[in-house]
Amino acid sequence: MAKKIKVKLIKSKYGILQDQRNTLTALGLRRINAEREFDDTPVVRGMIFKVKHLVQVTE
Repeated sequence: MAKKIKVKLIKSKYGILQDQRNTLTALGLRRINAEREFDDTPVVRGMIFKVKHLVQVTE
């Protein structure tokens, strides 16, 4: 069974670069305090790294 991680959007997506906005959309984070759960894969980790200043990760 794959390990799960929770990602929560804690800062606004306004005023950031377009590729970072696209990453948040791909993660399914649309509003502040939106939270999603993902399998812990290298792809998801890379997306989180790109927007690490906007999200909070719980393992």
